[in-house]
Amino acid sequence: MSPDQEDPPRYTRYRARRPLFTRREQDLLTPGGHGLGAGVASEPRPGGAGSGGGLRRWASVKRMALVLLGVILAWLAVSLVLFLISSHFERVSPPADVAGVLDPSGFPLTSVNNILVIGSDRRQHNSKEPGAETTGPGRSDTIMLIRTGAGHAARLSIPRDTIVEIPGHGLQKINAAHAFGGPAESISVIKSWLGIPINHLVEVNFENFPQLIDAMGGVNYTGGCVYSLLDGGFSRGGYTLRLSAGTHHLDGKQALALARTRENLCAPNQTDLQREEHQQALFTAMKEQLLSPSSFLRLPWIAWNTPPAIISDMSGPTLLGLFGALAISGTPPTRLLTPTGAATLPDGEEGLTITESARRADVARFMSG
Repeated sequence: MSPDQEDPPRYTRYRARRPLFTRREQDLLTPGGHGLGAGVASEPRPGGAGSGGGLRRWASVKRMALVLLGVILAWLAVSLVLFLISSHFERVSPPADVAGVLDPSGFPLTSVNNILVIGSDRRQHNSKEPGAETTGPGRSDTIMLIRTGAGHAARLSIPRDTIVEIPGHGLQKINAAHAFGGPAESISVIKSWLGIPINHLVEVNFENFPQLIDAMGGVNYTGGCVYSLLDGGFSRGGYTLRLSAGTHHLDGKQALALARTRENLCAPNQTDLQREEHQQALFTAMKEQLLSPSSFLRLPWIAWNTPPAIISDMSGPTLLGLFGALAISGTPPTRLLTPTGAATLPDGEEGLTITESARRADVARFMSG
């Protein structure tokens, strides 16, 4: 090679990255592509439906959705297991004679059931409330019938001062049946008086009731002014409840005090009818709280604390069916068995009366709900 001749040109060789898709795959993913032989695949548009980035983003969203669904299902499963365990070990069963007075029925979620909900006024042994019942079953403080299942939804509240005939005791206030013979006597008297079947019993266990309300994060109660002294009020070692008219967020102790309020010092002339309205509003507030999104985060704690707060003949699975039926049936208005008059009992106490025609009309509305 002569000195005048130039050196040959030098080339730098670069190794190309392996493409994300082969030519065939690009051709198939490209809009209008027809497979091999369709010519050179057009360049995928950034962010377009056929781009690799769009597919990767869709896969990522799908994975996130599956993970979220898995977390939700796991949370529900944990809550379910806790509820069933608590129902087996923590739920209190009613006296054995209750089973003999209940009417048979199907599963609450798929069959119509009449549920008797009662709450006893029996206080703890160290209660300082004047006139409080501390021994025996006590009188029934709350009496409510719930009709649910198979698309039915109705409530009927019975004033505790309603006068009825109690076998062996003559004319008495209806809440005295619980004191005479416990929940079994209450069931028998109410069935006979109203002429309807009662399939299950739910008795509120007031000793554990506050823990359930606190597990729910409290409830929003709307009502009139309430001022009551439970167990003698704070000055005597009890509890004082003061609520102005309007909406309040109640914790467990406040909700229990509201449910147990006998005399409302804020409105001394209130009757048992207004007291029933307070309890109905509290029941509705609890259901609304249970169905709120915030309760989902508290679901395991709610599941664990629900069975100890009730005394019932229903097992864990049957209770789940009941709660499921209540959840999907909506919130029907709670009708009150409205008294039509008043009467004085032999012991001098004043009670409420209702004519047979009025009672039948209220029962017919309840059974058609």
